[in-house]
Amino acid sequence: MTVIWANQALTTSGWENNVLIEIDESGRITRVQADSPATGNRVGTLLPAISNLHSHAFQRSMAGLTERRGPDPRDTFWTWRQLMFRFLDQLTPDHVQDIAAFVQMEMLEAGYANNTEFHYLHHQPGGVPYDNIAEMAERIAAAADITGIGLTLLPVHYQFGGCDKRPLGAGQIRFGNDPERFAKLYEESKKALKSLPSDTRMGVAPHSLRAVGREDLITTTRLSKDGPVHMHLAEQVAEVEEVEASWGKRPVEWLLENADVDENWCLIHCTQMQEHETLGLAKTGAVAGLCPITESSLGDGIFDGVRYLNAGGTIGVGSDSNIRIALSEELRTLEYSQRLRDKSRAALATPEKSTARRLFDAVAKGGAQAAGRDAGRIEVGALADLMALDGAAVDLIGRTGDTILDTYVFAGDDRMVRDVWSAGRHVVTEGRHIAHDTITGRYRKMMEQLKEAV
Repeated sequence: MTVIWANQALTTSGWENNVLIEIDESGRITRVQADSPATGNRVGTLLPAISNLHSHAFQRSMAGLTERRGPDPRDTFWTWRQLMFRFLDQLTPDHVQDIAAFVQMEMLEAGYANNTEFHYLHHQPGGVPYDNIAEMAERIAAAADITGIGLTLLPVHYQFGGCDKRPLGAGQIRFGNDPERFAKLYEESKKALKSLPSDTRMGVAPHSLRAVGREDLITTTRLSKDGPVHMHLAEQVAEVEEVEASWGKRPVEWLLENADVDENWCLIHCTQMQEHETLGLAKTGAVAGLCPITESSLGDGIFDGVRYLNAGGTIGVGSDSNIRIALSEELRTLEYSQRLRDKSRAALATPEKSTARRLFDAVAKGGAQAAGRDAGRIEVGALADLMALDGAAVDLIGRTGDTILDTYVFAGDDRMVRDVWSAGRHVVTEGRHIAHDTITGRYRKMMEQLKEAV
């Protein structure tokens, strides 16, 4: 039995003081009691920890390498993508495991308790599968075993280079599978997760409408049965135009008309939606998976968060390219993008909830839903995904209630995160992962090996 006592805690009943939390050996909360005497692990402010709903782990090691303009007069997502393809050809399974462990450690130290890995780096350079077709999935699982993070693994089906079904090019070829081989990869990836804790989940991810043929899309989603289904959708103007020209509909329009989109689905980015698409997607109960730092970095556009949330839509956040793993900054960037577009302030606040409170509640619920994880709340029966903010942080002195969250998101940063539990596993203490030095040391050695290649 693990016992945590918090000066303040955000429970499903709202903010409460002097809160005692008990966690059993399965990692679930068995008791939440306010107005209790101090005992156990004593923390300042206890919050539900967030599930990071979208990550490409390997991209962490190329952070900082794509900020120069080439011969093209206008640098875009598409030129960035070509650099990414060239970079990933250097990566071995050992590299991927060390990168994934480092990324997961950074997620935990930022307040994320779960990593939903949109995993598409499957094969060797040149596209030949490893002897074990799930070799790379095993490396993601091995990293989670090291870090203790919750893991939702999403093997990605990536078949074509565009809506015209052109073959995959250099770089992309490492992602590629026809439907039959992908089904085999999916089943073998399940086996890669067997040694991980019981809170581990598995879903499926048809990469995008560009990369999977319409005749195979629904078949791919059915592999997951009742698990999460994630897909990139409407991220770039050129993507929307290509799908519309080939499929006769804009991406969101086509998906809503042809797939049974529901609460199991998570559609990533959705930065290029028209009003009717925004309202239509909100009604499905699916999660809009937002990655504001990456979307800013790649010039994707601005998600219509005000309209979507006011229509009852569900959102979560992810670190995507992992150029910067910072939960507070994802929330801040999302809100500031709405302010800049609309020339307003407190764009996502309501009369009942402050800006950060509304955002935090939304991404806690939506992230857990997208991960297929029974978490995102402090309540008896839920997984103990918890994060504690440092009660001694200068900016939090005298703060209570929603103002704590507003200060954390808009005036603070992730240095305020003091402790993190993932399904009851106490993996961050005093702001550092329990294996921080070992994981960082391995990552340093790996980066030394890569520096000549890049």
